[in-house]
Amino acid sequence: MSPLAPNPQTVQAVTQVQLLGAGCFGALIGWYVYYINRYRKGDVQMSDLVTVIGVIGGSAVLALFPQGTDLFGAYGIGLAVGFFGYFLVLVTLVGVSPNFDADWFLDGRRKLPDGTVFVPQVGTPTAGGTAMTPKETKTGLQ
Repeated sequence: MSPLAPNPQTVQAVTQVQLLGAGCFGALIGWYVYYINRYRKGDVQMSDLVTVIGVIGGSAVLALFPQGTDLFGAYGIGLAVGFFGYFLVLVTLVGVSPNFDADWFLDGRRKLPDGTVFVPQVGTPTAGGTAMTPKETKTGLQ
């Protein structure tokens, strides 16, 4: 018997609802991992890869979905569906928008409301607004 295979004496029947739940949980985690990587502020670090591997195959996930079971398989499929589903939704939204095209994926360029094309410079934040500066008063900073 393979060390990865579950013990046949402890295996219980898995219902469709459990498989669906494991798949949806994996899809949620996959979607969130893609989202986090897309909106990162700095360069990719080795610690980021270690964190992602820990999230995807960590001990909590293995406790919920034992390795070698149908539940773990459904989780893995859901993880792939969520991760690549985020990208496909993004491609679809960029494709139907009149303000974006495939160049947006390369360097973030997009059409502004006045019709000009905006190309962000290296180091320009891709999302969010500008930080507010403190207002100086007679008694100091407010």
